[in-house]
Amino acid sequence: MRICVLTTSYPRDADDVAGVFVADTVTALRAAGNEVEVVSPATFRHFGIAYGDGIVQNLRRRPLLLLAVPFFLMNFARAARRAAQGADVVHAHWLPSVIPGLATRRPLVVQVWGTDLELARHAPFLARLLIRRARVVVAASTFLADAARKYGAREVVVVPTGVRIPEGVADPAEPAHVLFVGRLSAEKGIEEFLAATDGLPRVIVGDGPLRDRVPESVGFVPPSELGPYFERASVVCVPSRREGYGMVAREALAHGRPLVTTGVGGLADLAGDGVTFVPVADRDALRRAIESLLGDRQTARTFGAKARQRAEAELSVTRELATLTEAYRLAAAPPSRRG
Repeated sequence: MRICVLTTSYPRDADDVAGVFVADTVTALRAAGNEVEVVSPATFRHFGIAYGDGIVQNLRRRPLLLLAVPFFLMNFARAARRAAQGADVVHAHWLPSVIPGLATRRPLVVQVWGTDLELARHAPFLARLLIRRARVVVAASTFLADAARKYGAREVVVVPTGVRIPEGVADPAEPAHVLFVGRLSAEKGIEEFLAATDGLPRVIVGDGPLRDRVPESVGFVPPSELGPYFERASVVCVPSRREGYGMVAREALAHGRPLVTTGVGGLADLAGDGVTFVPVADRDALRRAIESLLGDRQTARTFGAKARQRAEAELSVTRELATLTEAYRLAAAPPSRRG
């Protein structure tokens, strides 16, 4: 199958985290024998709108960049039309990519993520207009799928983003500690995590606007180097206030580590063995759950083993590709065959 991927975020080198989950899917699609062309701001002039702190933050910090947005979209559309010639399907990640996607006049699959649907609340008419132009909308979680339907999506397919599952994992390091990985920002729950784990052994990986409150953080770590952090941890905590999918949570399961999380948004799909849910912003409940697992190594090992079994069954790249390929076929099929 010939696929053209349009994305506003895509890694420029091996250590770039921008759109790394999109790149992982592209790599897997190519490995499965598909021909994939990628169009991102790395391939056309973007006037400083993309990369850095992300499109939204860049525009907020430099409002004059708004004047360049039409030219950004024109360049994007021109590059998309060239790349999509002969494509069976165009896969547009994030709602802004729908505009150049429509310019290709090819069957369009739109993938929604948490950030674009959050912004869609401020321009619901535009979001509805874009989403309804897709033949198929792909969402990584049930939460995102339900949100897309509210904006008029007609055909929605839930495709959980696959994670790399290590062949084996070692025992956690001693002494037992809890791990936080993610952006150091309010919506990721870092403030609740700091309060709930005060005095407990912990490791924090990440950077962000609240970095000055977290001097102990080891800072940014490339995705390719995160594995040892998960493996050394006894418990992984994802205390998000808002989460469209939750890749860190799923990576924890893949590494066989028990997860303590809030279950908001896309995290709700993880309900089951190996996962402990606590109420959002409930610091006392968060501490109790973490202390319980740190203090009971046998239960933590049992939870971790069950978590890994679930990851192998539900979160593999193979399963992601099978479901995504079916979404492509549905989009590319003639209307009479789509029902």
